[in-house]
Amino acid sequence: MHTPGLLAAAVGQCPAFHEAFRDTGGIAVAAVHFAQVGGLPGCQCCGFRRCQPFAQLRVSEHLVCDAIQRRQRLSARVAATGRHHGGFIPLRNRAHVVQIIESSKVFVQLVVGCHGGSPVGVAGGFGFNFSGSRYHTACETAWSPVVIKKDVLTTLAELPNLIKVKKLLRPRPGDTRDCLGARVAANAARIPRRSAFICEGQTLDWQQFNAEANRYAAVFRAQGLKRGDAVSVLMENRIAFMVVVIALNKLGVIASLINTSLTGRPLTHCAEITNARKFLFGEECLDAVSDVRDTLSLADGDYLFVPDAGTRAAPPWALDMAAAAAEADAENPPETADIVIDDTAFYIFTSGTTGLPKAAVLSNRRYLLTASVVQVGGLQLTEDDRLYLCLPLFHGTGLMVGAGAAFLAGASMFIRRKFSASQFLPEVREYRTTTFVYIGELCRYLLHVPAQADDADNPLRAVVGNGLRPDIWHNFKQRFGIRRVAEFYGSSEGNVGFFNLLNKDCTVGTSALPTALIQYDVDRDEVVRDAAGRCQPVTAGEPGLLLGKITPHTRFEGYTSADATEKKILRDVLKPGDAWFNTGDLMRTVDVGFALGLPHYQFVDRIGDTFRWKGENVSTNEVGEILNLHPQVALSNVYGVQVPGTDGRAGMASLRLEEGVERLDLDSFSTHVQTELPHYARPLFIRIQREIDTTGTFKLLKGELRKQGYDPALVADTLCVLKPGSSRYEPLDAAFHAQIVQGTAGY
Repeated sequence: MHTPGLLAAAVGQCPAFHEAFRDTGGIAVAAVHFAQVGGLPGCQCCGFRRCQPFAQLRVSEHLVCDAIQRRQRLSARVAATGRHHGGFIPLRNRAHVVQIIESSKVFVQLVVGCHGGSPVGVAGGFGFNFSGSRYHTACETAWSPVVIKKDVLTTLAELPNLIKVKKLLRPRPGDTRDCLGARVAANAARIPRRSAFICEGQTLDWQQFNAEANRYAAVFRAQGLKRGDAVSVLMENRIAFMVVVIALNKLGVIASLINTSLTGRPLTHCAEITNARKFLFGEECLDAVSDVRDTLSLADGDYLFVPDAGTRAAPPWALDMAAAAAEADAENPPETADIVIDDTAFYIFTSGTTGLPKAAVLSNRRYLLTASVVQVGGLQLTEDDRLYLCLPLFHGTGLMVGAGAAFLAGASMFIRRKFSASQFLPEVREYRTTTFVYIGELCRYLLHVPAQADDADNPLRAVVGNGLRPDIWHNFKQRFGIRRVAEFYGSSEGNVGFFNLLNKDCTVGTSALPTALIQYDVDRDEVVRDAAGRCQPVTAGEPGLLLGKITPHTRFEGYTSADATEKKILRDVLKPGDAWFNTGDLMRTVDVGFALGLPHYQFVDRIGDTFRWKGENVSTNEVGEILNLHPQVALSNVYGVQVPGTDGRAGMASLRLEEGVERLDLDSFSTHVQTELPHYARPLFIRIQREIDTTGTFKLLKGELRKQGYDPALVADTLCVLKPGSSRYEPLDAAFHAQIVQGTAGY
């Protein structure tokens, strides 16, 4: 019998319910039980009153298995009658549950778990019929009915993928044989004629791509490269880049991926720090390599050239890889079968906090794990998808989060050398790309393109990336018709990762890894410790410094430099002897509604010696060291400042001039900055001070400088600015400052 009435109350507020989910790692599921009825929604239920039974709830995955086994024999009955009592249909996929939610005649019964053979049911949706279920037992107390909002049900629709992700997170022995090159070979065997890559008019299927990578691997072997060796790689986004890194991975050779913006001293540093045996570069980077060749320890025969446009031939001191590979063996190399997940796959450079870029170590284990979580839980990629990939492939987001997920799914990739806001939608439509890898700045650039009525008419269904700020999140989703935003947080070197697996808004999601948010004094630029020397956790919603606990299962792989690795570790944080990776980022918990009791987080700001600008992490110390080399500069203090209408922070430098220097030569200084620093690291603002404040231990103070920023009304010192499109600093006046504040300056 159905009793008319509205279901009321909220499961999401039940602490014991949350505790039960936490006890199972946030994975609790089973099934939906529904009945198709006419008329108004009604209910007849056990419900719950104050959640007493939930206190001992332990969710069993066998409920899901049982439901799956029953599905076949129940489906005919449901199709014939339009209703059933006591049947369970598993949450097959998101569309299935959305269909249930959107039907006003459908009643939903979620069975959350079972303890000691006695079921615990949570009723929800528009009503339900629970009678006849073998999981239903009489309750001694009549509980009050409950309402589960649409938000709750759409969250529960993500549970099947969460179970898959949970299985992916199970630790594997370090000697497990697996690598990216093996996955590519598997794609070539499983889906040989499926499209793998599209780029600049060139198309390769998986069989063709695998064969080309094998030919390059044969050439690398002939050059004497073997498992554990490193090769510097300097190339722009194109299919040949993918061929190179997969070929190296098939042999167990480490690809040391260098930022193509680097020239001069930073480029030399990156090529030398990893002890690379060879330096492979693209035709498009020939000039940069030629300029530093005399500063490198490599011999002429150690340079490998990969053609691009074909307008420039390989120099006499470099081997033409394409010519050498043309006649090479295309069979899968036998070395691939011996590569294990604890082998290093890549070195990815990250801005150092005490100098030049550092090489972060990326193992096969972490690459495959991250890529698989993105594939299964984030983008939910299959071989039928196509990924739009325009982020630099020498960075972790492009190579690991984007390309990695596509490699594992067997999805196709559309590769673009550089992002173009005006060409984005036309290319998405032309090449039928269903997914996109972003950084927040790209999303903001897309919103700056004049809106059209049909912007949402495109095949994009899901995007993954980091840095999408709350102020544009909803507008971005709505304008381009994007249903799923898989925002994440992580770093190439760190042991911390957050992922928005539940498709919530304005959050980096949750984490299965041990983390802590501790109090941080931004003005003094240091962690807060009590009298016993322990750090202090923050309260809910309060910004705190994010730390990742270092354990045997959550290792900090760090950098090639042991000293650099140690400087990123905080010790004796919560108890004597513990060790934590210091992310250098402030985070806070955020309310996202019903989220299975899993805390969700939001990025707040970058602190200390690095800031993020134009999608790049910038080391204040590295920039400062370069500025200090100018003959008129005695000391520089570099920090990040906010610029309205942009993401991250722009660079600003406070300078103390050498004794006897009355005025900074802006022409000479501008040339120095343009020559020695990549575009993203060049300070936009310069402040000239008589003295630069330091602590008692001579640490540069940045807090007050950040607060004052570049406002002429607050700063009496001389201020200069590097305007958009300009290569020369000039005095900052009130008129241009007003444009910056209004967001119309062009940054």
